[in-house]
Amino acid sequence: MTISVKGGLTAEEIAKLAGGKLVNPGNVRINSITTDSRDVPRGALFIAIRGDRFDGNDYVVPAFENGAVCALAERVPENFPGCVIVVEDTKKALGILAKTYKEKINPLTVAVTGSVGKTTTKEFIYAVLSEKYHTLKTFGNYNNEIGLPMTLLGLSYENDAVVLEMGMSAAGEIEYLSRIAAPKIAVITNIGMSHIGKLGSREAIRDAKLEIVRGFGPDGVLILNGDEPLLAGIRGAVYVAVENKKSDCRIENITEGENGTAFDIVMNGERFESITIPTLGAHNALNAAYAWVVGRIAGLDEFEIRRGLKKFKNAAMRQNVYNSGGRIIMDDCYNASPESVNAALKVLADMAKRKHCRSVAVLGDMLELGDFSADAHKKVGAEVAAYDIDVLVTIGERAAEIAKAAVNFGMNIEDIYVFGPGESERLGKALNRITRSSDIILFKASRAVGLEKVISYMQR
Repeated sequence: MTISVKGGLTAEEIAKLAGGKLVNPGNVRINSITTDSRDVPRGALFIAIRGDRFDGNDYVVPAFENGAVCALAERVPENFPGCVIVVEDTKKALGILAKTYKEKINPLTVAVTGSVGKTTTKEFIYAVLSEKYHTLKTFGNYNNEIGLPMTLLGLSYENDAVVLEMGMSAAGEIEYLSRIAAPKIAVITNIGMSHIGKLGSREAIRDAKLEIVRGFGPDGVLILNGDEPLLAGIRGAVYVAVENKKSDCRIENITEGENGTAFDIVMNGERFESITIPTLGAHNALNAAYAWVVGRIAGLDEFEIRRGLKKFKNAAMRQNVYNSGGRIIMDDCYNASPESVNAALKVLADMAKRKHCRSVAVLGDMLELGDFSADAHKKVGAEVAAYDIDVLVTIGERAAEIAKAAVNFGMNIEDIYVFGPGESERLGKALNRITRSSDIILFKASRAVGLEKVISYMQR
């Protein structure tokens, strides 16, 4: 991970902020921070992180050889003349450094987590807040114990707002991130089955997500999904929903067109009609509504929020729709869970119906589901059949269960193609034979499947 430092920090300032001891001090100014000793911009601070396979402390010398001017490390190499900030634990020091640096700048801080939709919601919030504030957002997938602090260190004194995505795979991780970020506003998009293999139940996932409030000050605001029973009844929370009419913010009259989605919002007794977003799906109307509520809390007026929502741009490999040789590609390869696959299938089916063309679902394994994996993949197969998807293509051992279930729920076996693990190239080439020029093709799988490779092979 590498970020640019816009605040103009010196090694002495970083040592003070991180609570470290400065060895071989000099007039060292930092213009970037990296955790990769192989790819070091000139003038960078190298942070030596101990991982499961490698210990960054062993790479301080190579980092300097590649351009670093200072290192944050747990030990100093013998007879080493370079500038080093020595700390007991570099991960903890990175968190402390980010927290204290962020406190100096003091931007409005919004944190987003959830099993599904957190990245898209982050992008909607960023688009909205950018209408009024000079806003920073989480870079790519910098949403963990290393990435979130790195994002905060990318703040400049021009930034008066920051939107942070918080990911997790175990209990305690969101609390750690929240205490570093100290958000004023926090959003939990939903409680799904992602990481249920490790946490064991949706209730445990909910409890882990709710750790996001642990970094709140006395005036923190929590925004929740009002359609999720597991999140019901939390005092002081602001609820956003499609179905629950008692929620503080309700979404009504969702309609989809060629270029996006329109909907109404009813909030605190006031109706706002024909809000438009440049992406498809009722689930994205919900994600946008979270941003609407954040915008109102942050002091934006209706027209600023509307303009921001229209400027929304989704992150890479997240429901990016484009034409390729006459075929419409729905690139949603970044990740997958039972909930997100269901939402994507609905968008696929609705779009195919509007355009009067065939729907093709290319689905890969959904990971980290533990003992729930088989049932979850079978449920997706049932949904494929229920949505009347015309062609189903699966890749991976787990995804084969989707194909079996689709047949069991009435899909014609002649419209189903099953590929094994590692067959990305074979599948990509086969799709040119399986699909037609007017088809709409959805690509959806967990990140580790690398389904974007299939798209690449198909387009060669």
